[in-house]
Amino acid sequence: MQETFGERLRQIREEKRMNQADLAARTGFQPSAISHFESGRRSPSFDNLKKLADALAVTIDFLLGRETVPTTAGPVAEKLFRNFEKMTAEDQDDLAKFAAMLAEKNRLRQEDK
Repeated sequence: MQETFGERLRQIREEKRMNQADLAARTGFQPSAISHFESGRRSPSFDNLKKLADALAVTIDFLLGRETVPTTAGPVAEKLFRNFEKMTAEDQDDLAKFAAMLAEKNRLRQEDK
């Protein structure tokens, strides 16, 4: 069965360990708006869809169900990639190791829940 927009929104929000208030704060929405989007009572406008995708660092296509795997996107990802190109090979390796360490820390935190 294909997931709805609201189900995908809730899924990725929870994977990012945000509650509805956290996502609302990142987007400038009221928490009730996030609840309405997740329950399917309301659909976001295109501008609001972009804000949701940016706040969750995923593509709009993922939120809409056109992609099955959440691809990292948004302003934060763009900054990382832009700065990555300016680093030495050694610094790039250090950043990759640091990112792997953070991912492992978050994986362990998820297992503890």
